[in-house]
Amino acid sequence: MEKHEESFKVVQVCNVEPYLDTTKPFSSPTSLPLTFFDLLWLRFPPVELLFFYELTNSTTFFYDTLLPNLKHSLSLTLQHFLPLAGNITWPSDSSKPIINYVKGDNSISFNVVESKESFKDLSSHHCEASKRHHLIPHLKISHEKASLLAIQVTLFPNNGFCIGITTHHAALDGKSLSTFMKSWSYVACSNSKHDSSFLSLPETLTPFFDRSLIQDHNNGIGISDAYVVDLMKQGGPNNRSLKIMNFSGPVKHDVVKSLFELTPSNIQKLKEHGKNDMKMKVINLSTFLVTSAYILACLAKAEQPKVEKVVFIISMDCRSRLDPSISTMYIGNCIAGQKIVFETKNLVGKNGFLNALEGINKALNSVKDVGVLNGAENWVSNMYSGFEGAFSLGESRNNNGGIEIGLALNKEELEAFSTIFVEGLESI
Repeated sequence: MEKHEESFKVVQVCNVEPYLDTTKPFSSPTSLPLTFFDLLWLRFPPVELLFFYELTNSTTFFYDTLLPNLKHSLSLTLQHFLPLAGNITWPSDSSKPIINYVKGDNSISFNVVESKESFKDLSSHHCEASKRHHLIPHLKISHEKASLLAIQVTLFPNNGFCIGITTHHAALDGKSLSTFMKSWSYVACSNSKHDSSFLSLPETLTPFFDRSLIQDHNNGIGISDAYVVDLMKQGGPNNRSLKIMNFSGPVKHDVVKSLFELTPSNIQKLKEHGKNDMKMKVINLSTFLVTSAYILACLAKAEQPKVEKVVFIISMDCRSRLDPSISTMYIGNCIAGQKIVFETKNLVGKNGFLNALEGINKALNSVKDVGVLNGAENWVSNMYSGFEGAFSLGESRNNNGGIEIGLALNKEELEAFSTIFVEGLESI
């Protein structure tokens, strides 16, 4: 990051609070419990996302019109997402950490930066990870207190701007963060037309925070209680610290953050290939299933692991899988990891995609039989044993039903993956 310090300058450092009517009392609840789904991620690194937008308007337009709208619409959006302006604390009289969002201590860090770096290079599908570090905001995290959300807007004069957002993993999963960002976008677009102190959200964006519907037991065992015991042993004994643990392992140099896309036609080809050639016949192959299987097979072939077995963990949205199910607009963590063990030779061979597809499909089907919370009391101890890599999946920016895949690989691995990714689709 040091070599970029002269190429950017901090313009504004401020906090954005939820817009509240000061003539009325603050009647909202002031705390929110963390469920076992949240506690699982308490000491995991924050989630960092960057959104790039082209902007041909003048710098004056950005500061006079666009930036004030971003800040005011964020304040309006936080009316609906009050807990996100709070902090995680672990009160001495509480057996578990909680989210506090009391008036006077409920705001989001919002910084504005100008950069002389190349907007085109930084927003490209393939960019060295180190070049983007100065675009990412940092959460305030100490042993006693952890903020949940931080935002940085970086202007590239006459080219575009970037919104960097960092979230505490114990507060939001991917679905929740997507709901928040879509809500902010909706309010920003509406506010530009109708300047208002309150904007209601459509039903498809209205957040749901009720934790009472998540049953905290599995085979008679209190899952949260089991997690707290495990968490307090990490760096313990009796460790109630909220500091993030280091899961990064050895430093990898020359890492390039890359974005690949599967178009709707690519996805359809993978589904047809799976239906026609899988030994285990499946009528409906989901986009998530075929995408995960294809990327796993491509990664295995690119990296050529020097081990006999590869462990793959998939994240499953549990909102519809719980009994009873909860709202798709639930804000918090509601994901479970399913561990799958593959023989390396089955992934790197000719039928790597099909073998990955069958393995993941079998694992997902087993969840239906034993329940999504089977073995949940052991998730913390399993998760904190560490991991070596990951990839992310998201909706295509083109809003066409495609999928974007985020990866961080060194240059050699990236070149190999790119070739395998393209040639694999062409050969189907």
